[in-house]
Amino acid sequence: MRFPRCALIGALLIAATTATVAAAAGQSGALPSGGAGGQRAVPVIDDGDRMVLPGNVPPLARTELDLGRSDPNLPMERMILLLELRPAVGARLEQLLAEQQRPGSPLYHQWLTPEEFGAEFGLADEDVRLVTGWLEAHGFTVEEVAGGRGSINFSGTAAQVEEAFATEMHDYLVEGTIQHSNATEPSLPRGFAGLVQGVVSLNSFPLRPLHTDVRAISAPEYTFAGLHFIAPADFATIYDLAASRSAGNNGNGQTIAIVARTDIMVADVQAFRSSFGLPANDPVLVHNGADPGDRGGSDEFEAILDTEWAGAVAPQATIDLVVSASTRSSDGVGLSAQYVVSHNLAPIVSVSYGLCESRLGTSGQRFYNSLWAQAAAQGITALVASGDSGAAGCDAPSGKRGFGLAVNGLCSTPFDVCVGGTKFNDTANPNAYWTAFNLPGTRASALSYIPEVAWNENATVPVGSGLWSSGGGASKVYAKPSWQSGPGVPADRKRDVPDVALSAAAHDGYVIVHATNLYAIAGTSAAAPAFAGLMALVDQAKGSRQGNVNPILYQLAANQYGAGGPQVFHDITAGNNSVPRLKGFACGPGYDEVTGLGSVDGAALIANWP
Repeated sequence: MRFPRCALIGALLIAATTATVAAAAGQSGALPSGGAGGQRAVPVIDDGDRMVLPGNVPPLARTELDLGRSDPNLPMERMILLLELRPAVGARLEQLLAEQQRPGSPLYHQWLTPEEFGAEFGLADEDVRLVTGWLEAHGFTVEEVAGGRGSINFSGTAAQVEEAFATEMHDYLVEGTIQHSNATEPSLPRGFAGLVQGVVSLNSFPLRPLHTDVRAISAPEYTFAGLHFIAPADFATIYDLAASRSAGNNGNGQTIAIVARTDIMVADVQAFRSSFGLPANDPVLVHNGADPGDRGGSDEFEAILDTEWAGAVAPQATIDLVVSASTRSSDGVGLSAQYVVSHNLAPIVSVSYGLCESRLGTSGQRFYNSLWAQAAAQGITALVASGDSGAAGCDAPSGKRGFGLAVNGLCSTPFDVCVGGTKFNDTANPNAYWTAFNLPGTRASALSYIPEVAWNENATVPVGSGLWSSGGGASKVYAKPSWQSGPGVPADRKRDVPDVALSAAAHDGYVIVHATNLYAIAGTSAAAPAFAGLMALVDQAKGSRQGNVNPILYQLAANQYGAGGPQVFHDITAGNNSVPRLKGFACGPGYDEVTGLGSVDGAALIANWP
């Protein structure tokens, strides 16, 4: 039953005047305040009086790659204009999110709809009309004001972008592909201060899928050249889900949204499930806008991995593959994530793409921060992969060296669960953990939980290459949230990632099916949808969506590591995410910036969830 509307507003207004609100707002620094409170005069929108939006020229828009000005008629489709919160409600939102996770609070698990979020925290109607009217006056087509009033989607041409945002659109040749981007910082009329945060992106540089190289395997015999490959039943054995599964906790009635930018062949998922003894349960393809079709390549493998493995961990859950085409100005990943939250599509969303904070740009950072905050208020649990380049989050995992400490800007916000990677420590005595042959039906071969170390398969370790290892470190954007405390958490005043981890090593890759063939694939791209599956089991067991579960995860960890409480986490104390020519972070007791709180015992996680 939803908390009565008038009581909800009253509770928020009262809470917003307390000292705890001021402390929470000052401590996290996560949400914009939305401007000063009180009666606000109607702003004057003067195109001649502008404010520059710094930090929004992509690093790849470099002079040596520049091919010159873009065609003025170049279509710029589905751009996202990021709006501010309603003035003076930032602290109220912070308090709501805290109260929604505090047992005993009258607001505990009282989730908002997108429309309620917009009414409570979004801009007033007249402000939204002011912004949309300005866009239309500059020739743009306004397509949608997002549910929650956090953004406006609009389309136009390069010439209209240049005129409205006082920038230049250029073409760039990057790795053999022509990309389009603003060459100078955009600007907005100064009258939009407090109403508009900026344009999320004006470029076509894509986000990076966070999986390892794909390896074809001729048969799922999980003893091959010292490597093993994980089948769904193996995951259930290793992470202690078999008993829970037998008791009927299988994700029934739950929905997981997978963020994607390509279609897949449903037949691949059908073959995967039949190959490993899973019940038939086709994914639902949700097209947000024009269908991009099956784009193949790494995007297709990413979508297959996420869809097959979210469903492998929660076999009866509905898997919604949300597909948005990338445009010359917006990445399909952002459009799909926006759709999930704006339409309240599912209680769980999984994202396996990334870009480091600095390359995401100021408006991109604010977009995901605002989006995941709204998701949390609606009870949506967002799981985001931490990245595959170890501590060098800005560098490609296939690169030769790390150039600086950085983290994935899609997962470093205070409002999502960032999922890192581990590696099974089974090489000394593999026969203790794996059978020689996989069993009929499920093709299982794992015997028990396998001890884990940090995932690090970079070029400095045997049979390693590139930078491949668990992304993690300290955010350069976000302050440490109040809930991120406990044994091992650095006293750095920064949001640290990841929060949790699961197996992500190619050493024991996840098996997927594509075009009737078997492949092994790994990376934090596998860990994130697998953890999404775990959260579907939690939601089923508790009978409701859970929102941003980090406060619960860190409390469970504090009980375990600091008070000898239930053993929910496998504490990963060995390994690091250092890469060639860059020292990263080391695992240790409790929390660390490589594997977070550790991996989980699924049965214990469900049993001890508050």
